Amino acid sequence: MSASVAETLREKIKSRRARTGVVGLGYVGLPLAVELGKAGFHATGIDLDPRKVQSITDGRSYIPDVQTADVQALRAKGLLDATTDFSIVRDLDTINICVPTPLRKTKDPDMSYIVSAVEGIAKYLHPGMLIVLESTTYPGTTDEVVQPMLEETGLAADVDFFLAFSPERVDPGNQQFTTKNIPKIVGGVGPNSTEVACALYSATVQHVVPVSSTRVAEMVKLLENTFRAVNIGLVNEIALMCHKMDIDVWEVIDAAKTKPFGFMPFYPGPGIGGHCLPIDPSYLSWQVQRRLGLACRFVHLANDVNDHMPDYMVRRIVLELNELQQSVNGARLLLLGIAYKKNSGDYRESPATRIAQLLVDLGADVRMADPMVDSCVQVPGTRVEAIDEEIEAADLVVVLTDHDAFDWVRINSTAPHVFDTRHRLTGAHIAHL
Repeated sequence: MSASVAETLREKIKSRRARTGVVGLGYVGLPLAVELGKAGFHATGIDLDPRKVQSITDGRSYIPDVQTADVQALRAKGLLDATTDFSIVRDLDTINICVPTPLRKTKDPDMSYIVSAVEGIAKYLHPGMLIVLESTTYPGTTDEVVQPMLEETGLAADVDFFLAFSPERVDPGNQQFTTKNIPKIVGGVGPNSTEVACALYSATVQHVVPVSSTRVAEMVKLLENTFRAVNIGLVNEIALMCHKMDIDVWEVIDAAKTKPFGFMPFYPGPGIGGHCLPIDPSYLSWQVQRRLGLACRFVHLANDVNDHMPDYMVRRIVLELNELQQSVNGARLLLLGIAYKKNSGDYRESPATRIAQLLVDLGADVRMADPMVDSCVQVPGTRVEAIDEEIEAADLVVVLTDHDAFDWVRINSTAPHVFDTRHRLTGAHIAHL
């Protein structure tokens, strides 16, 4: 039976008759829904936030990486819609789960969003459906958590319905690599599930990479981001060493990266942010400690270094103010950047907000500017624009996020003193990380 069911769904996918759905219309879900629509599928987004649903209904994008024109075009063609009602699942052939997977305060994985989404799907699960989990999680989630919940309906995975994991690899703000052209890792709970999921992604994105199981696919994402977090932690520690030894860490990195093999450049900064880097390594260490009793020493060390970078930044700011014979208490500080990364409006887990709060607690008059982050976003201190009056009035300008949208030439010529954590500016009045 499973082969014929799988073949029927593959044929519906190939002919674009399959109705697709995406649960969670955030930085991952909305771009995926749009790509499904562009590929000729009817895509329905499901999100409990009525504001997001209304935006899609009105033909407006709220994600910087998705153009409003694309949403409007798909709406006009009848290929994209959105709802808060999970009962739409009964009409869908495929559904991708793209919900958040944060950490609790205890650093344990919070599975509540995934569980809630799967519960909503299970109520309307029907034979021949494909369910793909994209939310970052620990190895074993798909077959230990999702599969049993869905099979409580009496339907069998890889026989009556198909279940796979495909890790999201979205890089907000990256114009070169998008949902369309980032290779898609796909692992199913069985061969039919892998084949059907690969068929859906092959019809939607440029390159699909099948792996042998959901656990392999889950581990791929954790390896990718743990690799980045560990190397960022290493270069952050090197930066601290170089400062103590009066060595320019940026010159060191530029020279090291001339080696054509065995070295990949990573760059120091005020800390790590976003949904992945601060979280994914902790998912990995939690899983192996709980299951295998192994200590992820590299992960813990990297997390410790990266977690303390905002505190180090504040100490450096205090020292820079001391050089100017200025106390941090009462100092007027202009922080450039709220987002956690360049050319993105994503401020989730951003070290900038933590730095700002620490400075406010020390009595500083903190102003924060970021042309990429929505003006309604609340921040510690005062939200301002990076205009000449603010730049000139600051006792110290602190570069935390080096968006291209900032006028760096004007900032360089107008700011009396700058602490630059991103090595964007040069000059005698510039202090670097």
